[in-house]
Amino acid sequence: MNEFLQEIYSSPFFAICLSVLAYAVGYWLNRKTGLPLLNPLLIAIILVVLVIQILHIPMESYNQGGDIISMFLAPATAVLAVSIYRQLDILKKNIVPVVAGAVVGSLVSMGSVTLLCRLFRLEEKITASLLPKSVTTPIAMGISEQHGGIVSVTVAAVVVTGIVGAMLAPALIKLFRVKNPVAAGVAIGTASHALGTSKAIEIGEIEGAMSGIAIGAAGLCTVIFAMFAG
Repeated sequence: MNEFLQEIYSSPFFAICLSVLAYAVGYWLNRKTGLPLLNPLLIAIILVVLVIQILHIPMESYNQGGDIISMFLAPATAVLAVSIYRQLDILKKNIVPVVAGAVVGSLVSMGSVTLLCRLFRLEEKITASLLPKSVTTPIAMGISEQHGGIVSVTVAAVVVTGIVGAMLAPALIKLFRVKNPVAAGVAIGTASHALGTSKAIEIGEIEGAMSGIAIGAAGLCTVIFAMFAG
């Protein structure tokens, strides 16, 4: 029986099915309750971790399917180009504030990380790992590797940043009375990359499109700024 279960766990389809099912549960809970704290990805992470711990599944086995899911990160981000194309006229009219927002947002993100890491006297390796926390995962992993960071820590920081951004974005927009959809979209995309953008799309099409642009702009800015930070 144990050998049979081990064969199931070692199959990449097990990790894929587990991840999809966990996200489906999280999505259902989020839609059912309407609570921002019940973010689908957050629920999925908790459920997957619980299953792995309870069933004592080796991470190597789970990663066989997890790596397949990771292959879709870049294409999923590229799909955002569709909404951007639909709002091309608005983008042309607001290109300067969009770029400026991404530049300032990237500087604030990296500057706050550097300041806090020095304040708490963290190792340079941890600083390098946390520096690209606000950009999309593929870019963040590349920056972390180039600067001697710990990629697993970087991925965790990116995920947490995105989840927090997705949960708090609607409330912060209302709190600070951000009426301009372009400003709201740029802020969300710059601060919380693709996960935040998924929430921005729910808020409005303009917000989603501007958030998608901000992902690329913030990623480029972070790559450039990281060269000087190193």
